[in-house]
Amino acid sequence: MNTKSIYKQFSQKLIFATSFFVIVLSLIFYGFTKATIYEEISEELLKDAKLIVTLAQNKTNDHDNLRVLVNDDTTIEVVTISIVPKLNYKKYKIDNNHFMELIYPMSLETNQYLKLTRNINSSHKMLNKIFSNLLFLGTGGLILIIIYAFAMSKTLLFPILRITNKLSNMNENSLTQIDTKKMPQEFIPLANSINTLTTRIENHVKYQKELFIGAAHELKTPLAVMKLKSQVTLRKKREPEKYEEVLKVHLEEIDGMNHMITSILDMGRQEGAQFEKPVELDIVNYLKTKAESFKLLACEKNINLEFHTEIDSFTTIIQQTLLTQIIQNFVQNAIKFTPNNKEILIRTTPYEQSIKIEVIDEGIGCDEAIDLFAPFKRIGNEKGAGLGLFLAKSAAEALGGTISLKNRTDGISGTIATLQLQSNPTCTI
Repeated sequence: MNTKSIYKQFSQKLIFATSFFVIVLSLIFYGFTKATIYEEISEELLKDAKLIVTLAQNKTNDHDNLRVLVNDDTTIEVVTISIVPKLNYKKYKIDNNHFMELIYPMSLETNQYLKLTRNINSSHKMLNKIFSNLLFLGTGGLILIIIYAFAMSKTLLFPILRITNKLSNMNENSLTQIDTKKMPQEFIPLANSINTLTTRIENHVKYQKELFIGAAHELKTPLAVMKLKSQVTLRKKREPEKYEEVLKVHLEEIDGMNHMITSILDMGRQEGAQFEKPVELDIVNYLKTKAESFKLLACEKNINLEFHTEIDSFTTIIQQTLLTQIIQNFVQNAIKFTPNNKEILIRTTPYEQSIKIEVIDEGIGCDEAIDLFAPFKRIGNEKGAGLGLFLAKSAAEALGGTISLKNRTDGISGTIATLQLQSNPTCTI
């Protein structure tokens, strides 16, 4: 399908609209001028006819003397008409001469009428000259309109071209913001949207680079340890127990690398989950069911896990796999960092037309000065790849929600992991 450029479409529409306006205005002006001139001639003929009839009643004036009362280009005749006509004006043409005729009653008793005929060649020539001038001005105006249309189209198209050129010159190494200070007000929302998208892409690229660098580092370190241990062990013969000790170290490092690879694979699965078809889900009932499953994990450390809600139901359209990843990460971290015989609370509350899901533990807390959502950031000495919160944040952004991690402020040591999701018209609070 062939599509015209916005530049050509706008230029053509502007030329057509303004040309149509000029043509219509010129025709209205010409028609008004023509009607005014003919109306003035008609009024002059009627005035002359009334004057002639009035003076004709004076017997001392003959018809020849009455001619001095009218213009030289007007002829006077007295005609007898059997059928009484109405006041009648008529325009006609003989050869190249144009005339206007008026028949005015003079004596109704004798059916005599006064016929005034005026040569209106001068008025006709003036109208032709006016028409020629309008045609000339209209042609010149049309040319100016075309030039103006192309110039105006270029002016209106300039911000779009500026944005297009800016985007075409961008790559992952030069993601710059579009300057909105010199842009028309109508294009500022578009530029702001592009700047927001650019920022998200920049953050994504930055995190991807950190992820690959961190993954390489995390995998290289245990390999270096295994190699060094093997080299030292092979320098001389040792007792079987020493070899077993080295093999155990190798197995531990292999388990760590396997966990790291599993986390990286989880990232790939999450990328696929973002294309999962959203389904209608009651989040409150979903969390109730999940809480029962999480209680089994918490029981291994004698941790009491409770679920509390201030919302009867919250039905929305959501990608369930992404939501599961977030909640599961929150609860697993809470169980990991909470000592035995403590408590974990999963709580849902309404918050400004949205739902807030909190997982509150009694663990060691977190360092809020560190970006714990960056890849390979860990808390304490617990083992792990440091990708859980990074994946949770990516999933929250895909769902259009926000995620945060803060320390408790109620005097109890612990962390509050929060997920906030926007409300849906179908939800009931």
